Amino acid sequence: MAKLHRASEPDVLKPLLDRARLSPDSRERVLGHAAGLIADLRAAQTKGWVNQFLQEYRLNSSEGVALLSLAEAFLRVPDPETADLLIADKLGDADWRAHTGKSNSALVNSATWGLVVGRALVGEGAAGALKRLIARAGEPFVRQAVGAAMRMMGEVFVMGRTIDEAARRMKKPENRGFTASFDMLGEAARTKADAERYFEAYVGAIRAVGSDPAAGHSVSVKLSALHPRYEVGQWDTCVPELTDMLAQLASEAAGRGIALTVDAEESERLEMSLEIIGAVARRPELAGWDGYGMAVQAYGKRARAVIRWADALGRVMNVRLVKGAYWDSEIKRTQVEGLSDYPLFTRKAATDVSYLACARDMLDAVHIRPAFASHNALTVATILEWAGESRDFEFQRLHGMGE
Repeated sequence: MAKLHRASEPDVLKPLLDRARLSPDSRERVLGHAAGLIADLRAAQTKGWVNQFLQEYRLNSSEGVALLSLAEAFLRVPDPETADLLIADKLGDADWRAHTGKSNSALVNSATWGLVVGRALVGEGAAGALKRLIARAGEPFVRQAVGAAMRMMGEVFVMGRTIDEAARRMKKPENRGFTASFDMLGEAARTKADAERYFEAYVGAIRAVGSDPAAGHSVSVKLSALHPRYEVGQWDTCVPELTDMLAQLASEAAGRGIALTVDAEESERLEMSLEIIGAVARRPELAGWDGYGMAVQAYGKRARAVIRWADALGRVMNVRLVKGAYWDSEIKRTQVEGLSDYPLFTRKAATDVSYLACARDMLDAVHIRPAFASHNALTVATILEWAGESRDFEFQRLHGMGE
């Protein structure tokens, strides 16, 4: 596994291409199935104002990026002055007028005109203009309007502000037939107090989800939230401590009959995480519990090796295969530090090949219970083709995406 960490991309990719290759007949079936899935998804995207809004403002446009950046940051801004500056920054440069009247939804078109007006208000001399407007109007209605819109969009992508709220929402009729893996949104722990708070939050989440084990929901945890020094330089200190903390969470989940998944993080932490995950997997008190699992990021050059490692543990492991979440920061870190090569694939096509090769390995594994997290119709169709009728697995998606 160590040899693959920063190995040459072409050298790593060659065996993956062979593993991911489809026969001509299979390829024909997969393409037909994927085309049908895409047609169904496009038909579904005409329903609901948020879907129509996101269709108009796609992430390949500067306006779409500006809106989602605003949605991600606005609700966490602590004071009105900073909120005004954020609105000015995100609305000021985009060409909202180009989208006027383009949607079939009157609500989306009205929202677009709101953005046009908002841009005019926060364009040149944004902060001063906004302050004058607020002074005249008697209330910060631009800020309030943006806040209301961001909260509405937030409901689409965040299941709930608390675990209890999220669990209640999963009981609604529109979520019938789905199970959820709940994650606690937040940054990595910076202090011991942060880590203790996150640990208690995870315990609370496990107990809340475990109050109804028949629902089939689970909890995902980030090791970086449980220790302020989760870094290679502190290996001897943090690995034993994190092993004990993860074992406590796993025992809590096992006792309540629910699953627990360890999220994947940055590449330099991979071997540390495997030592922790493996040590907990071998705990005798967890023998017979089949709810333990981990996520694997397909963009990493060591992804297939990690899957082989998980299968070799000799116990049931739930493995969630994802594309990867830290691409930008991993690339930047490698460049800034002048490292020998990248720990992950630099091209999306290579990551797609890796994902399929890993998926095939997971379907063939003896001890792995596969879960495929993907919003890609071609990937979904390929996995269905390989799995046939004889292999149990599940598909996963982020809440609010890929619907």
